[in-house]
Amino acid sequence: MAANRISGVFSSCTESTVGTGTTTRQTVQKTYWFAEERENGALEVQPLNSNNVPSGPKLTVERDTFLDNYHPEPEYYAEVVRPSMESLDGSIQRGEGHRSSGESYSAEYEFGHAIDVDEENVRANFGLGLTYLERGETGRAEDVFRRLVGIGAIYEPQHKHLFNDFGINLRRNGMIDQALEYYHKAEEISKHDENLCLNIARAYYEKGEFDNCIKYIKKSLKLNPELEEGIMFWSYLKGNGYISEEQDDLNIDLNAFQKKQNKSGPIADLEIDF
Repeated sequence: MAANRISGVFSSCTESTVGTGTTTRQTVQKTYWFAEERENGALEVQPLNSNNVPSGPKLTVERDTFLDNYHPEPEYYAEVVRPSMESLDGSIQRGEGHRSSGESYSAEYEFGHAIDVDEENVRANFGLGLTYLERGETGRAEDVFRRLVGIGAIYEPQHKHLFNDFGINLRRNGMIDQALEYYHKAEEISKHDENLCLNIARAYYEKGEFDNCIKYIKKSLKLNPELEEGIMFWSYLKGNGYISEEQDDLNIDLNAFQKKQNKSGPIADLEIDF
């Protein structure tokens, strides 16, 4: 069944009237879309940009509506769109390879080229932002950050690893307010992610806002009482006098936890992945 799902480039036409009086005329605007059918039968469509790659917000269209209003463009896909998409993906893959090899300027070139083709490409923007952060160029990273927070697709599940890497690097470069803005925007979409709450707590800890730090550790451990990193964080804060008796209402047996784990790492070594 999955093999028969609709996927490819389609077009839609919109008629409009321009001019007045004797100059009135009808015009038809043709828009190209990249479409993929989902498991529920609805179609997810995304417009093509001027460089012939899918870019911008995705729309959901019911199957019957799609079949009535969208028309297949197989030749345009094969001859124009697919080569453009493959070229874009090649730039991103080369950028990621250069970054992982420590070749930051080559990575910057490839990610920059990809962004020229698709300004809202999530992987390219994350890659460029991480490249700048790894070089300590926080001003340039700030520009990428501002672009990223406006791209809703960064919070999609397939981008979680990149999202987390970027947040950690923002914090490590002293961009705590940006990291918090970033995480709180994600929190609006995913309110029940214990690891996201723990990352927010870590950022508040580094900012010196300990009440907010404790608030978010509690949120994290209420979502998952057995989250090892959260218990370690709580243990550290309690052991260093950050948690008052009134705040200590989680009923965690820290001695039993430490015996079971046979470790209690310092907070400096604590990083949370989600």
